[in-house]
Amino acid sequence: MFEILLVIYLLVSLALVGLVLIQHGKGADMGASFGSGSSQTVFGASGSGNFLTRTTAVLATVFFVLSLALGNLSTSHTKKADEWSDLSAPAAEEVVNPASDVPVANSESSSDVPQ
Repeated sequence: MFEILLVIYLLVSLALVGLVLIQHGKGADMGASFGSGSSQTVFGASGSGNFLTRTTAVLATVFFVLSLALGNLSTSHTKKADEWSDLSAPAAEEVVNPASDVPVANSESSSDVPQ
């Protein structure tokens, strides 16, 4: 279920980016009035804004709903993974004794040391 929603989420996000890039900005028609000649659109002069705007709004709504659903599923998914793993028990540590080749001062054998 999580993987299917993730694939749909990625496809919706790519479609949303594509639709935003296709749309004209508010000042895009100003260049046409000065003779640039680029006022023609794929969907016609009047129908492009309505169709693209509604499609973008629908895809944005689906994107946000999928974001919330995936966020909810991912938190419950990590809780289930934590329940199955036993991280509470500490690993057994090996106790290492200090090295025995370090000389120890013996006060009886040395007469040169002042007391």
